[in-house]
Amino acid sequence: MSHKTRFLKLALRAEALRFGDFTLKSGRTSPYFFNAGLFNTGASIAELAGCYADAVEAAGIGFDLLFGPAYKGIPLATALGCEFARRGRDLPVAFNRKEAKSHGEGGTLIGAPLQGRKVLIVDDVITAGTAIREALGLIRDAGGIPAGIVIALDRQEAVDPATSRRSASETVAEEHSLPVVRVATLDDLLALTATDPALDAERPRLLAYRDAYGSVTPG
Repeated sequence: MSHKTRFLKLALRAEALRFGDFTLKSGRTSPYFFNAGLFNTGASIAELAGCYADAVEAAGIGFDLLFGPAYKGIPLATALGCEFARRGRDLPVAFNRKEAKSHGEGGTLIGAPLQGRKVLIVDDVITAGTAIREALGLIRDAGGIPAGIVIALDRQEAVDPATSRRSASETVAEEHSLPVVRVATLDDLLALTATDPALDAERPRLLAYRDAYGSVTPG
């Protein structure tokens, strides 16, 4: 079973991926919702990390440090570091605080030093791209070299369909000339609904939502 299918089935079991009517921050009503915070057991997080690791290895990105943007990126990067160690590759891990600390060791960054390292950013989703842009700034300021980004689910959704059908992940990738690895996408979810009778009823609404808001990949 591919890492994409394993991830989607895991997300459904954990109820991190649900179907229904959900009002998004954008104001759109979506027929599905993803919340990585609901991977909240040791077993589900370990399985999730395996899916991330498979996606990263398949992408062939060169990197030597994992960075987790606060907040959800922190446990994701940590779990991925544990998974790579299990596979025989012991990687340094770092993350940031939301607010700089003025006492103790101070600063914004925690964990391994970034100086001279090729950094893979680990997060759950890219919505508007704001958190990723902040992370890229922190990494560069600390002397790190951004190497790529890996996220769990790409909704493949246009940020503003009135002006562009480009998704947030496509925009970030183009702006910063960085690869964005997606463990799974809306297209993968649609493919799963086409083969799983239990999900067949969800397919028409997902297709309608993609028609209304989906991004169009150039080329």
